[in-house]
Amino acid sequence: MTLASQVFANRQAAMAGHDSGSQHQFTGFQKYFNSYTIIGRRNYVIATYTGVALLVLYFKFRPKKQAPAVTDK
Repeated sequence: MTLASQVFANRQAAMAGHDSGSQHQFTGFQKYFNSYTIIGRRNYVIATYTGVALLVLYFKFRPKKQAPAVTDK
């Protein structure tokens, strides 16, 4: 196999499509929240639902403003 054919074969493998065998190596925040993997997408959904649930709980359980006491004169 010549050098040119090896380069061409490697080039084709890299351009074979979305899942051509190469894994994405994420670090930090992107390791857990990304749009390339099912687990990353799942984590976005979980975070969104948790945020919405926390907002609902906050507004449901926050203390109500008390009306000032009325005194008779």
